[in-house]
Amino acid sequence: MRARILGSAAGGGFPQWNCRCETCEAARTGTAARPRTQSSLAIRGAVGPWFLANAAPDLRQQLEPLAAEPANGVRAAPVAGILLTDAEIDHTAGLLLMRESSTAIRAYGSDAVRRALTDGYPVLPMLARYCGVDWRRLDPGDSLVIDGSSLEVESFAVGGDAPRYLAGAGADVEASGFVFHDRSTGGVLTYLPGLARLDDDVLGRLAASDVALVDGTFWRDDELVRLGISERTARQMGHVPLSGPGGTLEAFSRLERPRVILVHVNNTNPVLLERSPQREAVLRAGAEVAYDGLEVEL
Repeated sequence: MRARILGSAAGGGFPQWNCRCETCEAARTGTAARPRTQSSLAIRGAVGPWFLANAAPDLRQQLEPLAAEPANGVRAAPVAGILLTDAEIDHTAGLLLMRESSTAIRAYGSDAVRRALTDGYPVLPMLARYCGVDWRRLDPGDSLVIDGSSLEVESFAVGGDAPRYLAGAGADVEASGFVFHDRSTGGVLTYLPGLARLDDDVLGRLAASDVALVDGTFWRDDELVRLGISERTARQMGHVPLSGPGGTLEAFSRLERPRVILVHVNNTNPVLLERSPQREAVLRAGAEVAYDGLEVEL
């Protein structure tokens, strides 16, 4: 199995276009932090083509390294399908950039995500007028073998609220995590760009993984509140913070098996500063901070 982190930042990217926080300014000057695009992953098994996990608004530039690989045909797509963990705009807007596809886009996701992308944010009806969509249902608790690949994927619920564009609509859309198992090599990779709860089920899946790509959105629960950016805490936004009691770093310190890499890191998170005490704390907990282009093979 081979995985390439196409984008490692949360929604808005890093630096965010309208943000002047310390970390964004450091990225702009290039002195202490490297820029990052919005969260997306490319993955392939020992057998078969590349697939995407989420489609970020930065997808065109993210796909260029994959497009440089040998392919058959002038309009050969570098990926064979997209798996969606949720219906958030920063994980689905890239679907619209794939409208030039010569074949229907193969997409995997829960029925709740399909409804959100049909009624609330009508990406799927729009694509139907261009290339079409071949939707494959993958609800939490489901497991399926991806056609043409040695990968088997299992979806599981990780909590969180429906996207804000569905506010007041009574929609029940929570985020999913994916466990990828390569049936040829036995490698196991878990992808969790959004994580609203750290229960025994989630911890068990992490402990059974070789590599775990885990939500690292916020350092503190009150990170945005302290900066005067929002009145909502990290947990209220559907993200377990890294630090503090019950935070993910505390949980990571008890895990022995997986290589843990933080993804979906918000532009305000000081772990993005390469020589910060928060980055040191991440390393002491046995984890890493992802960057665009990082590849792992297992």
